Parts: sequence; C-alpha cells; structure tokens
Amino acid sequence: MTTQRRPPPGWPKSVPPPRAEGWEPRAVAYLLDLAPGDFRTEPLYARQPILLAWRVQALVEAQLESARASYSRARAELREDATPEVLAEMLQALEREGAALLARRREVDLVGRALRGESFVAKL
Repeated sequence: MTTQRRPPPGWPKSVPPPRAEGWEPRAVAYLLDLAPGDFRTEPLYARQPILLAWRVQALVEAQLESARASYSRARAELREDATPEVLAEMLQALEREGAALLARRREVDLVGRALRGESFVAKL
C-alpha cells in the first residue's frame, strides 16, 4: 500500500517528496544541476549526497552574497557605463535574482535535511 506524501513548503518541484520511491537519485540530480559541471566527475558527491548538499548550500550562499554585493555597488560602479534607466533595470534584475536565490537556498536546505533523515510534519 502506497501513501501519498506531500513535500514541505519550498521543496523543489523537480524532486519527489522525501521518502517517496526514487526521491534520493532525483535529489542528487537536482543538486548536481545546481553545481558546477565538474561536480559530476567527482565520485564522492554521487556516493555521499549529504556532502553534495552541504557543498551546494555553500555555493548558493556565495551566489546570494555576490548578488547582494552587486546590488549595493551597481549604482556607484556602473553610473558611467549605463543610463539611470538601465541601472534601474539592473537593480530590478538583481532583486529578482536575489529572490530566486533565497528560494533556492530554502530548497537546498530542505533537500539536505531530508537526506539527513529529518521528517517533515504538516502543521495545521
């Protein structure tokens, strides 16, 4: 008998819910898709998905820090290279990038926690 499992809020759409049949290989593939290509050639990451999740989490954090730094420096550093309208567009793009990275950070965190065996219980 199979029970329908629901993923926690923020779970990546491309990965089946934790403990569902076949969820771990899909979780590993999801994490590898977020990592640089050479991670696929490192056998350790395929064998140790918790370590992969930890490494990808660090990469996402670095991307988020970079986006925040770019946002704070864009006006000063690009004022001679772009019009105020284009700079405003750039800042909006960085805001969208930041929001996507925050969502990705949550996804990777949830996958890592599930790989460690954490259970997610729906709250009423």
